[in-house]
Amino acid sequence: MSLEASYGIGVRELSAMSKRGEKIACLTAYDASFAQVLDQAGVDIILVGDSLGMVIQGHNSTVSVSMDDMIYHSSCVSLMSKRALVVVDMPFMSYSNIDQALFNATRLMQEGGAQMVKLEATQRQSEIIEEMSACGIPVCAHLGLRPQYIHKLGGYQRQGKDIEAAEDILQDAISLEKAGADLLLVECITHPLAAKIQQTVSIPVIGIGAGKDCDGQILVLQDILGITAGKTPSFAKNYLTSGSIQMAIEDYVAEVKSGAFPR
Repeated sequence: MSLEASYGIGVRELSAMSKRGEKIACLTAYDASFAQVLDQAGVDIILVGDSLGMVIQGHNSTVSVSMDDMIYHSSCVSLMSKRALVVVDMPFMSYSNIDQALFNATRLMQEGGAQMVKLEATQRQSEIIEEMSACGIPVCAHLGLRPQYIHKLGGYQRQGKDIEAAEDILQDAISLEKAGADLLLVECITHPLAAKIQQTVSIPVIGIGAGKDCDGQILVLQDILGITAGKTPSFAKNYLTSGSIQMAIEDYVAEVKSGAFPR
């Protein structure tokens, strides 16, 4: 038995999956019960997202989520995840400088059980990611539509639609990989841009609303179960059409792995 098999999925296994063309299936979870279901259904990455501010707490954005919120929900999820990699969001303004980022990432790993932290990033965060990586903290960099910037962006809109914006995001991806990011998450960018990023960088690229050419896909758990509060994203799919929650999640994993989702 390999170390990865006994310890669960890690950075090396994700890289190996990407290289052999095996799609990476990812979902969000915020509690122990769903974390166990996702883990047993074969989900590769469980993201404890600051999306909990919307789907769990009922706010209209992720901005109000605190570090204590993230640690609490992460600790619940990490206790029940035996195979899947637990990635945890760093909430709004918790990584505005290197010292703050290191302090809060350490809390997420030590108190919350995170195995990787995720931050919404551009080239501006390269030094932060470089220092975190040097300290042994695995990092996922989130590009494209960044929900923590919603008040600056003015709405949830597809990013990288013009040549200049697309080039900026591509250069962000290149810079953040060079800084030491282990994983990229690209949200709501054009499908050709997502494909270009996947072809350019050597680390796995996970997409949400970014087309089928990414190394893996992620959705919010509530969206695939059809219990979204408010408007469901156009790129989501309700898998709870018959049977059980377990079957719905297994069907999602199977469709990501086969390439049937997204179309």
